[in-house]
Amino acid sequence: MRIKPQTLVLPTYLAPLELRTPRLLLRQWKESDLDAWVDMNADAQVRKYFPRPLTREEARGEFERISGGIKQRGWGMWAVEVPGVTPFIGFVGLNPPMFPAPWQPGVEIGWRLAQSAWGQGYATEAAEASLYFAFEHLQLPHVLALSVTTNSPSHAVMERIGMQRWHGMEFDHPRVPADWPLKNHVVHRIDADAWQALRAKREAVAKTPAFKRVSKPKSLKKPAK
Repeated sequence: MRIKPQTLVLPTYLAPLELRTPRLLLRQWKESDLDAWVDMNADAQVRKYFPRPLTREEARGEFERISGGIKQRGWGMWAVEVPGVTPFIGFVGLNPPMFPAPWQPGVEIGWRLAQSAWGQGYATEAAEASLYFAFEHLQLPHVLALSVTTNSPSHAVMERIGMQRWHGMEFDHPRVPADWPLKNHVVHRIDADAWQALRAKREAVAKTPAFKRVSKPKSLKKPAK
């Protein structure tokens, strides 16, 4: 499926908010998250589909970039915690990629969790809340997911939240080294109308709103520049 090029209009700023699900809190990043973030990015399994693990300095730079995106826009790749259990397990959220690609313009959904948080459905639960925000608050026409061709665990999460492979949009990621064997990426996509249909179906089965536990935006002022 191909779509005509279009201009993606995003709000210049939304007051920061937290997303709450039955088990998780998606929130702004804290300085206290840094050590756990450094540790998970030094894990070769967590970085399996990336060129290599990160040094502490590199992880710190990524930490500042991701948390800075939320400060700038009011939304982004949220830090995820399991309240009362684990203060930080990784991130899940949304990001507008800033590089040219055949599928642009678009906003991607993504996740990266520590090994200790794998296999418990956390990525799916947090991703569903992120899609709710994307379609209900940002009013996006569609959301994309970018991944290495062989990253089957992430592909499974994408399919569970209703995304489908967007054939013909495969690309070599420009921010991945040219000699890395997993440079080629595939694109998954879900449109707003498909998400609304999936949401209605789930609510009909459960007889309750599927995303009732997502909190409302807080009324906060934009931080001073």
